[in-house]
Amino acid sequence: MSRAKDLAKKNSLRLRRKRRVRGNISGTSEMPRLSIFKSNKYFYAQAIDDVAGSTLASVDSRALKLSVNKENVVKVAATLAETLKSKNIESIVFDRNGYLYHGVVATFADALRDNGIKL
Repeated sequence: MSRAKDLAKKNSLRLRRKRRVRGNISGTSEMPRLSIFKSNKYFYAQAIDDVAGSTLASVDSRALKLSVNKENVVKVAATLAETLKSKNIESIVFDRNGYLYHGVVATFADALRDNGIKL
C-alpha cells in the first residue's frame, strides 16, 4: 500500500508544479506553447495556440515506433522541429508540464534548440 501512496504523492506534486507553471505561460499563433507528456513507454509533444484553443503541431514517439529514452527523444525533437519550421514557427514557449527539467525533458529541449527552434 505504501507504493500506491508514494505514486499518488509523486503525481500530486507534479500536478502542483504543472498548475504553477501554467499560470505564468500561454501560447499564441506566433509563439505557441510546447506542452510535453511522458509516460514510462512513450514521449508526446504538441504546439498549442492557447488564444484559438487549437493544436498547431504534434508528434509522439509511439507513432514513430520509438521508446522513451534520451537517444530516441532527439529523433522526436528533430521531427517536431521540421513540422514547426514547415509552419513558419521559429520560437516557442516551453511547457514542461510539471516534469523536472533533467534527463529526457532536458535532452528534448536541447535537441529542439540544436534543430533551430528558440525556446
